[in-house]
Amino acid sequence: MPKANASTAKEKSAKTAPASKTSHVRAPKASSKTLSATERKVFVLDTSVILYDHSAIQNFQEHDVAIPITVLEELDNFKKGNDIKNFEAREFIRFIDKLSAEHKLQEWIPLNGKTKGSFRVVMNQSVSLDAVKVFGDKNDHHILNSAIQIQQEQPDRKVVLVTKDINLRLKARALNLISEDYETGKIQDVAGLYTGSDTLEDVPANLINELYEKGVCEADNILPTPPLDNHFFILKSFKNSVLSFYNSADKVLERVDKHNAFGVKPRNAEQAFALHALLNPNIKLVSVQGVAGTGKTLLALASALEQRRNYKQIYLARPIVPLSNKDIGYLPGDIKSKLNPYMEPLWDNLKYIQNQYPETSKEYQKIKDMVEQEKLMITPLAYIRGRSLSNIIFIVDEAQNLTPHEVKTIISRAGENTKIIFTGDIYQIDTPYLDSQSNGLSYLIDRAKNHPLYAHITLLKGERSELANLANELL
Repeated sequence: MPKANASTAKEKSAKTAPASKTSHVRAPKASSKTLSATERKVFVLDTSVILYDHSAIQNFQEHDVAIPITVLEELDNFKKGNDIKNFEAREFIRFIDKLSAEHKLQEWIPLNGKTKGSFRVVMNQSVSLDAVKVFGDKNDHHILNSAIQIQQEQPDRKVVLVTKDINLRLKARALNLISEDYETGKIQDVAGLYTGSDTLEDVPANLINELYEKGVCEADNILPTPPLDNHFFILKSFKNSVLSFYNSADKVLERVDKHNAFGVKPRNAEQAFALHALLNPNIKLVSVQGVAGTGKTLLALASALEQRRNYKQIYLARPIVPLSNKDIGYLPGDIKSKLNPYMEPLWDNLKYIQNQYPETSKEYQKIKDMVEQEKLMITPLAYIRGRSLSNIIFIVDEAQNLTPHEVKTIISRAGENTKIIFTGDIYQIDTPYLDSQSNGLSYLIDRAKNHPLYAHITLLKGERSELANLANELL
């Protein structure tokens, strides 16, 4: 049998290896034995956790959850708007309102379900070690005081402040408070995250010749075990190699050719794989991950233009992450002027494709007409919320800046004849409460792999320029 490279073995072992120990907060496993009052922990949730996952309060099994009154005050500032964080704030407030209809918020209120604990709202009271006096008068420090207050009230129980704000975790530890990240839905082994492709060495030359001549080969003849659905392979023999794709429906390997998509031709094996998945009508959900300059957005856009006749519209969207986390309202001009700086990278890729052709060519004019007729629209992601995504190709750029819930929300909007493409770099996070483990793109890659409607490819080689490669490799 041909030899598989290290990533194949890593992918297989990940299915059977036990989860590694971690000091971070993960939804505790349900236990058959009932915990005593002192054994049950108290988790104090920060606002960042609620805005990340409004159902977080229900993810601590039989342990109790405390919500500082300051968190409710902060959520009040987020309840209006169309962003996902506004939705999360509203949903949490509604849930608390419903659950506390017949209770006082300062008392412990049972959460739904026999295996759930209770929750309460912690009012601001004086504490022995005042974080406001230590660090200054800020909402974060009032939240710290709420955790200290619970610790004073129940000294026999373990109290844990849960926040996605790294700096707040550090301040908590400075006050001898246990503080951890919220890890439900977090990917533990990012280094071993699914890449979508593998290299097989020592493949018999006659099988590679068969793939070249017939374009297809029985997978059992080459692969020791069935791979994940829509997985890609570089097959190598002593003299030659071939790119291939595992068609799980027919259980065959198909040859992958380097096809041109609206003037854009793949420059390496991974780009060829990505373009194959992007152009495959049977694959409705595609993710492309890679560092800057690997061609993620360019390939997605080129493939969409190539398939323009099969869809009513092409949408390109990206999350708005303002500098210094300021709202875009502070920028001058109308809404289009405010958003243009964030959409420029998408326009740059569109102009690159357009400039592959002379200005007098029909291809150049076609792109211009599509923009003018709104057949191709570049828009902020917040403007898509609530819409039905039917008969379109929807490209979401910079998907690493989305939460898992945002990714789920986008995919759940898909109607008939819709293809959704997520592109991004999981190591280039621009939002303060996400990282390579907790962002929506990593979550999607980990959860959707091995589904017949989904394909993923990680681009490894930068193709923007030699100078860009120098920055990625050396700086």
